Amino acid sequence: MLCAALCLTAAVGSASAVPATSSTATARAAAARQTAPPVLVDCLWHAKVRPGDFILACGDGNSRLVSLHWDTWGQGSARGTGVNVVNDCDPYCAAGHFHPYAVVVKLDRPQPWKKHPQVQHYSRITLTYLGDRPDQFGRVVTYPLWN
Repeated sequence: MLCAALCLTAAVGSASAVPATSSTATARAAAARQTAPPVLVDCLWHAKVRPGDFILACGDGNSRLVSLHWDTWGQGSARGTGVNVVNDCDPYCAAGHFHPYAVVVKLDRPQPWKKHPQVQHYSRITLTYLGDRPDQFGRVVTYPLWN
């Protein structure tokens, strides 16, 4: 009888320890998600943190960011500088020429990423042209980012 009571106590003790460990692991995972910075999702659905380049026009590659240097990459926004290389598409895009324009890049509005809802991704990009800019662009342009 004593042996049966000890076995029952051991089984109950083990069963009650499992949820505590599981909830601790769950709490750690949730904390990691909250402290992990948002990512930038590229055209191939890869998550990037502080990328050196980024394609803005996924369909044809006629606008991309290169030589990116990030000053900040935080929970709410990221800010850096780089060059926006844009095809003038003159006389048409396949025969056009690429031109470089210095920009300040701001990423913001983090949201859960549909592919991995536990990961936050920046959902908006703003480019501020520091000097020359493409004729059809304003000094500041803002685009939604894909999800």
